[in-house]
Amino acid sequence: MQNVMKNTIWNWRLLVVPVIVIMMLPLFWGCKASNTTKGGAIGAGVGGALGAVIGNKSDNTAVGAIIGATVGGAAGALIGRHIDKQAEELRRDLEGAHVERVGEGIRITFDSGLLFDHDSYQLKPETEQNLETLSETLQKYDDTNILIEGHTDNTGAEDYNQQLSDWRAEAVSRFINEKGVKNGRITMQGYGESQPIASNETAEGRQQNRRVEVAIYANKKMVRMAERGELGEL
Repeated sequence: MQNVMKNTIWNWRLLVVPVIVIMMLPLFWGCKASNTTKGGAIGAGVGGALGAVIGNKSDNTAVGAIIGATVGGAAGALIGRHIDKQAEELRRDLEGAHVERVGEGIRITFDSGLLFDHDSYQLKPETEQNLETLSETLQKYDDTNILIEGHTDNTGAEDYNQQLSDWRAEAVSRFINEKGVKNGRITMQGYGESQPIASNETAEGRQQNRRVEVAIYANKKMVRMAERGELGEL
């Protein structure tokens, strides 16, 4: 009987805890608390396994990758402090890109029109400087992983949009690799029209959906150093 009661209580916790954590996430992202605190608090409340579940279920895979990699606690706070500095440099140096701190990572959103001509996956020469700047910062902070995603609006055939998003993610990945970012740090993926962030019923919404997103988060080496308290000041 006691075993049955214990199992019932445990199953109840498994259902309730994720709901509470998911309800809390907008508070972490929406409030004006320090990013270091948010990084530690989210991970401490979520935990690695549950963070991965939330990451996989997220409508935005860049955010999902960052939350899935959350460490939390004192280690997460140390990681957040390092990520804060990287985000500050990127906000200062990247033109035309939206740099956002999420949990213990960074999400960068580029309007694809700044990187590519219409219906093209060839990088514009005049905007390659932005990616060179990104590459320089990524090399300076070499203890992070990088996810690069391509997205489109719903204009045209779905299969073609998927292919175009793949090609655009690959073009950005290849460029930063050629500029010195190690290929082993980079993951690339196209999502076509499947992850809109605005309505495709308006021109403004479609423009927002045509984008390239970059997620930056701690790699295993950085996590180990943070957990051992060895992640010193930059």
